[in-house]
Amino acid sequence: METGEDTIKNTVERMSLAGNQAFKDSIEKTLGALNEVNSLSKGNVEAVVESLTAATKGAETIGAQTVAFAKKNWEEALTAGKTLQGAKSVQEVIELQSRYAKSSMEAYVAEMNQLTETLSTSFKDTFKPINARVTAAVEKFQSYR
Repeated sequence: METGEDTIKNTVERMSLAGNQAFKDSIEKTLGALNEVNSLSKGNVEAVVESLTAATKGAETIGAQTVAFAKKNWEEALTAGKTLQGAKSVQEVIELQSRYAKSSMEAYVAEMNQLTETLSTSFKDTFKPINARVTAAVEKFQSYR
Protein backbone atom coordinates (compact mmCIF):
# COMPACT_ATOMS: atom_id res chain seq x y z
CA MET A 1 0.00 0.00 0.00
CA GLU A 2 1.27 3.39 -1.01
CA THR A 3 1.70 5.98 1.68
CA GLY A 4 1.08 9.67 1.31
CA GLU A 5 4.80 10.25 1.18
CA ASP A 6 5.20 7.70 -1.66
CA THR A 7 2.31 9.28 -3.56
CA ILE A 8 3.90 12.71 -3.32
CA LYS A 9 7.30 11.28 -4.28
CA ASN A 10 5.82 9.47 -7.33
CA THR A 11 3.87 12.55 -8.37
CA VAL A 12 6.97 14.75 -8.11
CA GLU A 13 9.01 12.22 -10.13
CA ARG A 14 6.34 12.05 -12.86
CA MET A 15 6.12 15.84 -12.97
CA SER A 16 9.91 16.12 -13.09
CA LEU A 17 10.13 13.55 -15.91
CA ALA A 18 7.32 15.26 -17.81
CA GLY A 19 8.98 18.66 -17.31
CA ASN A 20 12.34 17.33 -18.44
CA GLN A 21 10.77 15.72 -21.51
CA ALA A 22 8.87 18.91 -22.37
CA PHE A 23 12.08 20.94 -21.97
CA LYS A 24 14.01 18.45 -24.16
CA ASP A 25 11.26 18.52 -26.81
CA SER A 26 11.24 22.33 -26.74
CA ILE A 27 15.04 22.49 -27.17
CA GLU A 28 14.90 20.00 -30.07
CA LYS A 29 12.16 22.02 -31.78
CA THR A 30 14.10 25.24 -31.28
CA LEU A 31 17.31 23.71 -32.66
CA GLY A 32 15.36 22.31 -35.61
CA ALA A 33 13.86 25.74 -36.31
CA LEU A 34 17.30 27.38 -36.05
CA ASN A 35 18.73 24.83 -38.48
CA GLU A 36 15.87 25.51 -40.86
CA VAL A 37 16.36 29.28 -40.61
CA ASN A 38 20.09 28.79 -41.21
CA SER A 39 19.33 26.66 -44.25
CA LEU A 40 16.89 29.25 -45.59
CA SER A 41 19.42 32.04 -45.02
CA LYS A 42 22.13 30.08 -46.81
CA GLY A 43 19.77 29.51 -49.73
CA ASN A 44 18.94 33.22 -49.81
CA VAL A 45 22.60 34.20 -49.93
CA GLU A 46 23.22 31.69 -52.72
CA ALA A 47 20.23 33.10 -54.64
CA VAL A 48 21.55 36.66 -54.28
CA VAL A 49 25.00 35.59 -55.51
CA GLU A 50 23.42 33.76 -58.46
CA SER A 51 21.26 36.80 -59.19
CA LEU A 52 24.24 39.18 -59.11
CA THR A 53 26.20 36.84 -61.37
CA ALA A 54 23.36 36.82 -63.90
CA ALA A 55 23.06 40.62 -63.70
CA THR A 56 26.80 41.02 -64.29
CA LYS A 57 26.69 38.66 -67.24
CA GLY A 58 23.72 40.58 -68.67
CA ALA A 59 25.53 43.90 -68.26
CA GLU A 60 28.61 42.48 -69.99
CA THR A 61 26.48 41.21 -72.88
CA ILE A 62 24.73 44.56 -73.27
CA GLY A 63 28.05 46.41 -73.09
CA ALA A 64 29.60 44.20 -75.77
CA GLN A 65 26.50 44.55 -77.95
CA THR A 66 26.54 48.33 -77.62
CA VAL A 67 30.26 48.60 -78.40
CA ALA A 68 29.85 46.35 -81.46
CA PHE A 69 26.93 48.44 -82.71
CA ALA A 70 28.81 51.71 -82.17
CA LYS A 71 31.84 50.37 -84.04
CA LYS A 72 29.71 49.11 -86.93
CA ASN A 73 27.78 52.41 -87.02
CA TRP A 74 31.03 54.42 -87.10
CA GLU A 75 32.44 52.29 -89.93
CA GLU A 76 29.25 52.69 -91.94
CA ALA A 77 29.30 56.46 -91.38
CA LEU A 78 32.89 56.65 -92.65
CA THR A 79 31.99 54.57 -95.70
CA ALA A 80 28.97 56.79 -96.36
CA GLY A 81 31.16 59.90 -96.07
CA LYS A 82 33.64 58.53 -98.57
CA THR A 83 30.82 57.59 -100.91
CA LEU A 84 29.36 61.10 -100.64
CA GLN A 85 32.72 62.60 -101.57
CA GLY A 86 32.60 60.72 -104.86
CA ALA A 87 29.13 62.00 -105.78
CA LYS A 88 28.99 63.77 -109.11
CA SER A 89 25.81 65.78 -108.61
CA VAL A 90 23.57 67.26 -105.94
CA GLN A 91 20.91 64.74 -106.89
CA GLU A 92 23.34 61.86 -106.26
CA VAL A 93 24.33 63.37 -102.87
CA ILE A 94 20.65 63.54 -101.88
CA GLU A 95 20.05 59.94 -102.97
CA LEU A 96 23.16 58.64 -101.19
CA GLN A 97 22.32 60.61 -98.05
CA SER A 98 18.72 59.32 -98.09
CA ARG A 99 19.89 55.72 -98.49
CA TYR A 100 22.38 56.12 -95.66
CA ALA A 101 19.78 57.74 -93.39
CA LYS A 102 17.26 54.97 -94.12
CA SER A 103 19.76 52.14 -93.55
CA SER A 104 21.09 53.87 -90.44
CA MET A 105 17.57 54.21 -88.98
CA GLU A 106 16.75 50.57 -89.79
CA ALA A 107 19.99 49.45 -88.13
CA TYR A 108 19.18 51.58 -85.08
CA VAL A 109 15.68 50.12 -84.75
CA ALA A 110 17.02 46.58 -85.16
CA GLU A 111 19.67 47.25 -82.51
CA MET A 112 17.10 48.66 -80.08
CA ASN A 113 14.92 45.58 -80.58
CA GLN A 114 17.90 43.34 -79.94
CA LEU A 115 18.90 45.34 -76.84
CA THR A 116 15.34 45.17 -75.53
CA GLU A 117 15.35 41.39 -75.97
CA THR A 118 18.75 41.11 -74.26
CA LEU A 119 17.59 43.30 -71.37
CA SER A 120 14.40 41.28 -70.97
CA THR A 121 16.35 38.03 -70.88
CA SER A 122 18.86 39.52 -68.46
CA PHE A 123 16.10 40.70 -66.08
CA LYS A 124 14.45 37.29 -66.16
CA ASP A 125 17.76 35.54 -65.46
CA THR A 126 18.62 38.04 -62.72
CA PHE A 127 15.35 37.71 -60.80
CA LYS A 128 14.80 33.98 -61.37
CA PRO A 129 16.82 32.83 -58.29
CA ILE A 130 15.23 35.50 -56.08
CA ASN A 131 11.73 34.55 -57.23
CA ALA A 132 12.50 30.90 -56.54
CA ARG A 133 13.58 31.74 -52.97
CA VAL A 134 10.49 33.88 -52.35
CA THR A 135 8.27 31.08 -53.63
CA ALA A 136 10.06 28.56 -51.40
CA ALA A 137 9.71 30.85 -48.38
CA VAL A 138 6.00 31.43 -49.00
CA GLU A 139 5.40 27.70 -49.39
CA LYS A 140 7.36 27.02 -46.18
CA PHE A 141 5.40 29.58 -44.18
CA GLN A 142 2.13 28.29 -45.56
CA SER A 143 3.07 24.78 -44.43
CA TYR A 144 3.18 26.05 -40.84
CA ARG A 145 -0.48 27.08 -40.93
